Amino acid sequence: MIFALRVTANREDQVVDFINSNAKRKKLEVYSIIRPHGMRGYVFLEAGSMEDAQAASHGVPYSKGVLPAPVDYKEIEPMLEKTKSQINIQKSDIVEIISGPFKREKAKITRIDQQKEEVVVELLESAVPIPITVKLDSVKVIRREEEGEEEQDE
Repeated sequence: MIFALRVTANREDQVVDFINSNAKRKKLEVYSIIRPHGMRGYVFLEAGSMEDAQAASHGVPYSKGVLPAPVDYKEIEPMLEKTKSQINIQKSDIVEIISGPFKREKAKITRIDQQKEEVVVELLESAVPIPITVKLDSVKVIRREEEGEEEQDE
């Protein structure tokens, strides 16, 4: 079950740390602690019961209390980020840029930097190919180039 915990705005990270140490020290059934980016004033706890969630947050600075009803997973699913392992982008893929100044432009992947979570693309519609670096979550694969080179890279 997932429970919402009201916290002081901009203190979410500290609350997460306190709850994590509380849950370990008291050996509570707290499976995960979620701090959604862009949502201020709330932290979500996945816990075995309401009592475990309350015990984990009891006495934590900046914590204002657990909301009385559990939260449905579907309500927080859009706030969760995809993990790196779910990103399936390869060199030479044709992508659409989905955010930033080049939104809706089609481009070809020329390089992938997994550590920085960035890709270097060349716009397809430009007269001169200029490499542009964008974040991995700013592109969406629309076509995969099927060439012999890709099969050797895997």
